[in-house]
Amino acid sequence: MDERAVTDGEPDIAAIASAFADPRRARVLMSLADGRALPAGRLAEEAGVAASTISNHLAVLLASGLVLAERQGRYRYYRLASHEVETVLEALAVVAPKTPITSLRTHTRQHALRLGRTCYRHLAGRVGVELFRGLIDAGSIVGGDGRHDPALAGDTPSSPGKGRRYRLTPAGAESLGAWGIGDELLSTARPLRYCVDWTEPAHHLAGPLGTAIADRCFELDWVRRTRVPRGVDVTEAGVAGLASLTSGG
Repeated sequence: MDERAVTDGEPDIAAIASAFADPRRARVLMSLADGRALPAGRLAEEAGVAASTISNHLAVLLASGLVLAERQGRYRYYRLASHEVETVLEALAVVAPKTPITSLRTHTRQHALRLGRTCYRHLAGRVGVELFRGLIDAGSIVGGDGRHDPALAGDTPSSPGKGRRYRLTPAGAESLGAWGIGDELLSTARPLRYCVDWTEPAHHLAGPLGTAIADRCFELDWVRRTRVPRGVDVTEAGVAGLASLTSGG
């Protein structure tokens, strides 16, 4: 018998939740939610946290196991500890009340994130939602219509095989393979991971396939990062390329 089965008790949700509870630490975590590793100074700037306090917040996040630190030369770079941390962030964003927009800067940033952003390492916002729905319309993915149904049990963020059982079709696997996605990611039997997008009442593709598609879009310069943290924009080449990809062309 596994000794942990005897000695481990219930998960201490309150202990880990306290690390998320401070709005400054929440912004730090959201700034890392695109999979990047950032030094403390850059992270303070992107999260809007005072440079004098960023070390204290990072110490709490490190102690809670939510971020990891790696030394590169003179600097320590911080990143989310796992995909599960990003999953919690997206889940909280779905149910959290929206803060009032009190400045043009905040309005511009929120508008940009709604149009396109990275959710950990896959595409989200309108860009991610429309890409996912386009793959469904093209017959590359089956198992649902891409819309979020809060009444459907299991239709929750990053639900592999729960709620909706999305999967690749043979035609979809062939199309994505020809586009440059590795064969190991093109199973037509495994359920696909997806997230409930927090800015759209819909799903976007997540998991290894979602990451590979996002990486390929960046590689082809179909999408580019914007000055807004986690924000992405579709290039002119990307408009034509994504239209071709989601039409089966």
